[in-house]
Amino acid sequence: MCGIVAYIGEKEAYPIVIKGLKRLEYRGYDSAGIALLDNGKINQYKRQGKVANLEEFALGKNCKGHAGIGHTRWATHGAPNDVNAHPHSSTDGRITLIHNGIIENYDSLREELISRGYKFQSETDTEVLVHLIDDIQKNEKVSIAEAVRLALHSVVGAYAIVVLSEDNPNQLVAARKSSPLVVGIGNEGDFYLASDATPIVEYTNQVVYLEDEEIAVVDLNEGLKIFSIGNQEVTPYIQELEMQLEALEKGGYEHFMLKEIYEQPRSITDCFRGRLNATEGWVSLGGVKDYEQKMVNAQRIIMVACGTSWHACLVGEYLFEDLARINVEVEYASEFRYRNPIINENGVLKYLIEKRV
Repeated sequence: MCGIVAYIGEKEAYPIVIKGLKRLEYRGYDSAGIALLDNGKINQYKRQGKVANLEEFALGKNCKGHAGIGHTRWATHGAPNDVNAHPHSSTDGRITLIHNGIIENYDSLREELISRGYKFQSETDTEVLVHLIDDIQKNEKVSIAEAVRLALHSVVGAYAIVVLSEDNPNQLVAARKSSPLVVGIGNEGDFYLASDATPIVEYTNQVVYLEDEEIAVVDLNEGLKIFSIGNQEVTPYIQELEMQLEALEKGGYEHFMLKEIYEQPRSITDCFRGRLNATEGWVSLGGVKDYEQKMVNAQRIIMVACGTSWHACLVGEYLFEDLARINVEVEYASEFRYRNPIINENGVLKYLIEKRV
């Protein structure tokens, strides 16, 4: 599960981004990287392995800059190594980008860009996107934000991206589709971006969660602007974070997994609170109420999930079949979308996607 952290403002970006990447280590990753904009020049450092490897590599190098983007990668396209690690840059280094998700039509886009003279350094689908943005900006003579918008029209797949440009030192451009991205609004006119709220809750509790196919431009002079991929301006919906910083720390445990194991009794109690009353003998599940009769009459249930939710579905499969005597199938969401499944009126399809936002 890849992670994104970015910052732009008056403070030094490096310590904020590095600390944010460490807060995302619970996700698992195989490489990490950072890009910082200092005096109109982007400096980029990336390394296979832990964030600690990246810190060691960056030691003694120019890590100054008030705008920066960072990434932890879980390899999909290409081996886990220094070259395939994010960020990825345009040929001239003007544009640098980090990306979560998978661009499904990257191969055809790559071939088209190669035919136009572009050379690729990595095996990733992400490098395709940064070259595509660069190509559009140069040929259409548009702003970096508009180049991102136009490029995304050609992309098939999932993405959460943040773009840093030497031509726009006071600006970051971000976009999402089927991969979460949150914008944090600081108290000093600065902005934070991340794949979930854990890296930014220390600095602000005012956030905007981008919706699918929305593009955000954070500008130190003009503030936050959001528009759709169809170029329709969107009014930002600012929410207040309720999570506490202490809940994000390891709490004295050596690993996050160990912390989560010991927190299970409390987590289960919290999940049942307000939904189950053993004394009075009732269960109330708001999300199920509207479909209660449909589920009772179902002859087949298909559970579609990813990550930890997939494991939960495996447990649910045994429980449904044992207690309700209903046939249950559990499918990987990443594979289910490419199938042509048999679903009829007597069945129920339930999506359970693990979310980290």
